[in-house]
Amino acid sequence: MKELRPVGILATGSYTPERVLTNFDLEKMVETSDEWIVTRTGIRERRISAPDQASSDLAYEAAKNALAKAGISPEELDMIIVATVTPDMMFPSTACILQEKLGASRAAALDVSAACTGFLYGIATGSQFIANGLYRYVLVVGVETLSKITNYKDRNTCVLFGDGAGAALLGPVGEGFGFQAFELGADGSGGPLLCMPAGGSRIPASSESVEKNLHYISMTGSEVFKFAVRVMNSATEAVLEKSGTPKEAIDLLVPHQANKRIIDAAIQRFGLSEDKVAINLDRYGNMSSASIPVALDEAVAEGRLKEGDNVVLVGFGGGLTWGAALLKWSTTPA
Repeated sequence: MKELRPVGILATGSYTPERVLTNFDLEKMVETSDEWIVTRTGIRERRISAPDQASSDLAYEAAKNALAKAGISPEELDMIIVATVTPDMMFPSTACILQEKLGASRAAALDVSAACTGFLYGIATGSQFIANGLYRYVLVVGVETLSKITNYKDRNTCVLFGDGAGAALLGPVGEGFGFQAFELGADGSGGPLLCMPAGGSRIPASSESVEKNLHYISMTGSEVFKFAVRVMNSATEAVLEKSGTPKEAIDLLVPHQANKRIIDAAIQRFGLSEDKVAINLDRYGNMSSASIPVALDEAVAEGRLKEGDNVVLVGFGGGLTWGAALLKWSTTPA
């Protein structure tokens, strides 16, 4: 049997739009308050894409950023994976649009749809191509323009979501480094709890579907919250067990940025101090598939990671889906 190559994250990049939407702005739009939002979610503001900005535009900026840090040209890319639930259009894929923007003419390209877990599904998929020796460099981008599908008259959802993009360049690393374990899961029976009902083949776009607000995010918040707390813990425990890593050895936890209370529950469960957790949802809100890679890129920029650190990435999302990855940090290519 062919021996698998160790695969890691060689570089990260991120981009968030310029416009800031604060809780005080939302107070003027819907019946809510800064105190209510902060107490229940921990979110203070979020970024909103411009009317002429599509997901591929945000992804392009994050991707350029990651490639520049790695010193890799777009022509060297073997594959591009874009995780998103807000593609530029139904087809072609946003990954194909990004490939053209970058000039990555050699790269295969595909989109992954796993909502907020999309980036984790993307890196788990991309890393296999490198581990098997088929490809050398795979670019994974988590990007969302959730403001385009958010109903700003729905006080339960409009306070939560923001726009952004985060990128990771995957490649071969030294023996003992890189990804040590993955855990991916799904429960399709929970699909209706978090979805956008219309726009697909089940409910095609029509004047009626628009009038009924079916092209916006629909969420049963209380049920999603309970699910999130449960799977954030179980997915983290699974990658720790698979890799033989004790919870005391976690150097940095990068969780999906959906709700501060969900993150706090994970901190308590694993006995972590807050300085070992990447948290930025107060500034960005829930950016779905972009949340984890943006938080990871910021942690790297702040110098919070060093060679050999144990990093856990963990998230959950619509589908329902969940996932986690544990890697021994190294940005040194093999």
